[in-house]
Amino acid sequence: MSKSRKSQQALAAALTTALLAFAAPSMALAQDEGGSDRSERGTRAADRASRTPERSERRSSRQSQSQKAESLYPNSSRQEPGVSASQRLFKQLNTLSEASNASDAGKGLPVADEIIANSSANAYDKSMAALLAGQLLLNEDNARAVTYLEQAIDTGGLDNNNHFQAMLIIAQLQAQEDQYDQALTSLDRYLTESGSTDPKDQALKGNLLYRLERYPDAIATLKPLVESGGEVDPQWTQILMASYAESGDSAEATRLAEQVAQATPDDKRSQVNLAVSYLQTDQNDKAIEVFERLRASGQLTEESEYRNLYALYLNSENKEREAIAVINEGLQKNILKEDYRTMSALGQANYFSDQVEPAIAAWRKAAPLADTGDTYLNLARVLHQEGRAAEAKEAAQQAIAKGLKSNADAERIISGR
Repeated sequence: MSKSRKSQQALAAALTTALLAFAAPSMALAQDEGGSDRSERGTRAADRASRTPERSERRSSRQSQSQKAESLYPNSSRQEPGVSASQRLFKQLNTLSEASNASDAGKGLPVADEIIANSSANAYDKSMAALLAGQLLLNEDNARAVTYLEQAIDTGGLDNNNHFQAMLIIAQLQAQEDQYDQALTSLDRYLTESGSTDPKDQALKGNLLYRLERYPDAIATLKPLVESGGEVDPQWTQILMASYAESGDSAEATRLAEQVAQATPDDKRSQVNLAVSYLQTDQNDKAIEVFERLRASGQLTEESEYRNLYALYLNSENKEREAIAVINEGLQKNILKEDYRTMSALGQANYFSDQVEPAIAAWRKAAPLADTGDTYLNLARVLHQEGRAAEAKEAAQQAIAKGLKSNADAERIISGR
């Protein structure tokens, strides 16, 4: 076997940038794409959504002024509908509200359907019934929840806060179900009609654009947020970084990765993302440094992380012994398994560091696990070079039995040539 340096293998497992998950939203208390509560504004909207509707005659001008001051969407051109619960349906709405507060869908949904179907119900009654029905189904049956929320919006009886929060939740639910095209359409409608300027809403749009592989659009949406000078969620920077990387601007992705890693030194995900960025810009030494810091602090806990580190060493000049140390540590901690990939890499690392006997031992374990006879053939070649003819012949026979593209080398070893 030639010992000339070549690309021994690709990274053992692809390093991928950690992206935001779409959090499961709750009614009006909408969550951002990182899973945190949107703000106190959502809490107030949630209170209104689940509160027993008040009769119009009980609302004072002082209450109306207070509600106006609390408007979540002051830039919207939508006029508040100004309708309230019908007196004759007040009892049913109260029952539905109580069921909603208790998360009792079995009790609440039939009442909601009765209100929606009632010809005497006004726009507020029907919209609020559909809104609360949607709330009862959130994260239990999201498709039905969306149907109810759309009905609440289309009926037009909700105050602006609940009207637009329902729109936002539809977009979140669609994103959660990987319906990114529909989610973006819903979100664009929400942004246009609500006039929202909340950075979290723009961050959600940037995330959706990234998922749709519209990287330039994602960059255009997220860059102003990250460079705003205000409070920036590091996860927004991570999506922007990933967008740059996918669009081929690895240098900018690396700059952002360094920024995030510096701001969150104790966040393992940020450090792994930094290593990814160094890999994409062929800065393998820096990537190794990041992984070694994590290793030294005991933060390498996943099989893929150990594989990535030893693969980096195997793709570096004269770093075989370091790769061996990483593999052996992973095996000792039971993080790595004695599977084909690991034992084959261990055999390579030992062989290229002139440790023939450990290489033979590793390849003996790897060869039976391989899909083809190539590893058996490598083993046969090494044994033949070491003058161990009988063992080499046996390994060559096993190589042929397991399957080779060409049997020429194996047959030569079997014949003793």
